[in-house]
Amino acid sequence: MLPYPDIDPVAFSLGPAQVHWYGLTYLAGLAFAWWLGVRRSARPDVPLRREHIDDLVFFSALGVVLGGRIGYAVFYGGERLLEDPLWLLQVWQGGMSFHGGLLGVIIAMFWFARSRGLAVGAVLDLAALLAPMGLALGRLGNFIGQELWGRPTDVPWAMVFPNDPLQLARHPSQLYQFALEGLLLFGIMLWFTARPRPTWAASGLFCVGYGCLRFLAEFFREPDAHIGFQAFGWLTRGQLLCLPMIALGLFLLWWAYRHQSLTGKESR
Repeated sequence: MLPYPDIDPVAFSLGPAQVHWYGLTYLAGLAFAWWLGVRRSARPDVPLRREHIDDLVFFSALGVVLGGRIGYAVFYGGERLLEDPLWLLQVWQGGMSFHGGLLGVIIAMFWFARSRGLAVGAVLDLAALLAPMGLALGRLGNFIGQELWGRPTDVPWAMVFPNDPLQLARHPSQLYQFALEGLLLFGIMLWFTARPRPTWAASGLFCVGYGCLRFLAEFFREPDAHIGFQAFGWLTRGQLLCLPMIALGLFLLWWAYRHQSLTGKESR
């Protein structure tokens, strides 16, 4: 068993205000997205220009925060939301959902693209490349904050999280998700987008890639205590939410390459 590196979740304090590592990881993810977006905007096959990137990152951040919070309230706290609708605004109590954040980003990207006269597919394809490193850094924030830990295990790298009331040796599933949904997915997206691809193809690959990798990681992550397993005695809420995401990604990939093929035939 490995000792948990007991890191204070509060990075530093400014008077009465406390700055948490989790918030800093979000800022680092946005900063990386801005940097990579600026570099990609210089490519002739990317229709977004340098002046679009600042607004792209801002709209993405807005979609992540609003969509993530609303998604968590709907997907994971439905009963509590019905009992106390104002709980949705109590963001200091925590609770963010990736799938809600994804829907928020999609809506924000549609809004951004339409307001700037850009193709929605091209905007989402760029966002699909920029997202994984933010996801990776966010999982590091989960690890430091001792939240979303894994299921009990006896593997040599198991950890006992100090905040765990049961004090069980668990999978450090946050680090699994950091490696899978973050670093690995980023590497896949970076490789795939290294040359021009049909519009919507990168978005489709992101949906398939994240959906499959998150589905896998959920086998090591402790289900939410108030929800438990959802189907067949082993499917979690997170895995169920990944299924339509994978289906959407497969459809987008099929549509992107079929559209490219039809366009090629028409142009000959």
